[in-house]
Amino acid sequence: MLRDSRQWIEDIDRVLLQFPEIKLLSGKTVLVSGATGLIGSAIVEVFLRFNEKHKEKIKMVIAGRSKEKIEGQIGILLPAKEIEFWKFDASDPFGTPDMKVDYIVHAASNADPRKIMEEPVETILDNVIGLKHLLEIAKKDKAERLVYVSSSEVYGIITESKPLKVDRYGMINHLEPRSSYAVGKKAGESLCVAYAKEYGVDSIIVRPGHIYGPTASPKDSRVSSAWVFDAVSGKDIVMKSSGEQRRSYCYCLDCASAIIKILLSTDVEENVFNISNPASIITIRQMAEIITREAEVTLRIDEPSQLEKKQFNPMLNSSLDSTELEKIGWRGLFDAEEGIEHTIAILKEIANV
Repeated sequence: MLRDSRQWIEDIDRVLLQFPEIKLLSGKTVLVSGATGLIGSAIVEVFLRFNEKHKEKIKMVIAGRSKEKIEGQIGILLPAKEIEFWKFDASDPFGTPDMKVDYIVHAASNADPRKIMEEPVETILDNVIGLKHLLEIAKKDKAERLVYVSSSEVYGIITESKPLKVDRYGMINHLEPRSSYAVGKKAGESLCVAYAKEYGVDSIIVRPGHIYGPTASPKDSRVSSAWVFDAVSGKDIVMKSSGEQRRSYCYCLDCASAIIKILLSTDVEENVFNISNPASIITIRQMAEIITREAEVTLRIDEPSQLEKKQFNPMLNSSLDSTELEKIGWRGLFDAEEGIEHTIAILKEIANV
């Protein structure tokens, strides 16, 4: 369990100091979908730690497919005081939580490149049908805000190398199965805008870059996750490209703090935010080199198979401009070096518990 790691707790405490306005959630109910995912679980961990440190608690509806998986992850049997489990399948949703919700974070989505190729239908439905269900709940409960976790992949293929602004778009080949992820995210964004226009639902779109951290699943085939787990187990890192692709990497707790900041901000002028730490915009090769250095393993280059090529994100540049996020007072705390160092340290620490 992550909270067995002293480093993880220290990182969360450091994040909590960054936005005292999180106290506004005391006594409120927040629904988090995708609560076992890389981003959703980091948000839940921040809320759990806040509740440990404060008398007035944040109430949570933790939504996911498996109650047992969530219980094993957070170390709490559900339902518990201030916490409700809601069985929720984003590609085939039904029902509503028992608690009226004040805020919603929709972070349930398949983002694993291998799984996207295997389940393109579910990948689209997670981001359209699942989101529609939560928007209806937000409408019914008159929720104060819904945050939809989209993706940098909505920008498509753009030739320029500078960080992408929120209104800059390139081409997406929607006839490729791999595009089910980007197209599903685009459709979800349009749905948020439509619900805001037609029904007055306060919905904000966030576009994270490439998120990494100890909340990732060992089965995640994204290189920033797969490489870390390989390195922690003493395996060499195998890179199957030149590694020149430029990415906005972001530690999972920086991403969580950005989403919570947006959830509560009263200074929102736009309904779209990039989530990017300017100190963590690096190439895939640089990411690999940091991991190998921190874990003391070797970096090897190999040729990808045809199947692996089809799983690749086609964007050469997915670095993101964070201007809108910085305007509301958010700052990333963990650059790439520190974030990767802490990720490896935490995974090693909990492996020895």
